[in-house]
Amino acid sequence: MSPLEAPAPSDLPDVLGRPAGGWRRTMFDIIFGIDTPAGRRFDIALVCAILLSILVVVLDSVPSIGKRHAGPMAVLEWAFTLLFTVEYMARLACVRRPLRYATSFYGVIDLLSVLPTYFSLLVPGAELLIDIRILRLLRVFRIFKLTLYIEEYTRLGEALAASRRKILVFLSVVLMLILIMGTVMYVVEGPQNGFTSIPLSMYWATVTMTTVGYGDIAPQTTLGRAIASFMMLLGWGILAVPTGIVTAEMTARRTDRRGGEERPRQPARDCAACGSEGHEAAARYCKDCGAPLDAA
Repeated sequence: MSPLEAPAPSDLPDVLGRPAGGWRRTMFDIIFGIDTPAGRRFDIALVCAILLSILVVVLDSVPSIGKRHAGPMAVLEWAFTLLFTVEYMARLACVRRPLRYATSFYGVIDLLSVLPTYFSLLVPGAELLIDIRILRLLRVFRIFKLTLYIEEYTRLGEALAASRRKILVFLSVVLMLILIMGTVMYVVEGPQNGFTSIPLSMYWATVTMTTVGYGDIAPQTTLGRAIASFMMLLGWGILAVPTGIVTAEMTARRTDRRGGEERPRQPARDCAACGSEGHEAAARYCKDCGAPLDAA
């Protein structure tokens, strides 16, 4: 697994390694146990904290609110930073492979969500307030932590990953159309009507094909307007293609699960004696040391 690869939430316990027992095992079951009551309560509380911290970042960017409530905003930000710092340290402490978590997608996001606040203390001077603001804006990376606790994010990510080749082919066709139509408009309209270069004409083609229509550049000739009309109609169909690709993949995966290809995950069977993992649900003895397994 690559350092920044994001495993599914249900696969994290197997990837990171469960402790054999003791307080680390208890903490592991709470923090990473998405199928346990305590784990669900922890996830809900953490999701609420993430959303509230993002709300603080958004409100702090509003000048009238940020200046009027600078003190409370700073207190809330430091409270969330300390909370997420404790959470990050707890995750590293309760897994058997802390380095793997630290270099994983979720581990990097956890680190990025707390570092900006600490970095702001190391950047003194009023002339550097812009740099501090940029660092503080990195706190919005906390929103990516939600993908760890909401299963639908994982399903959507799997569908996008399975459709990536089709989407890349589709995007390459769109880029070719933009290049061709931009070049045609450059020839038809010319610099006298604002189409001063092929890159600028490609920008116009992109805006037109996506039906955005800023209006900063517009065709003046009859032929140019006819081409623009054709591109607008073409854009309607183009925008629907990636949606159809991803939807078809999600439907296929849902059908596979209903057909029995994806069955409910069995409770993990770990050996308390040696910590070995990956035993089958019906296993009675450890495959490595031979010790009896606890009943699942």
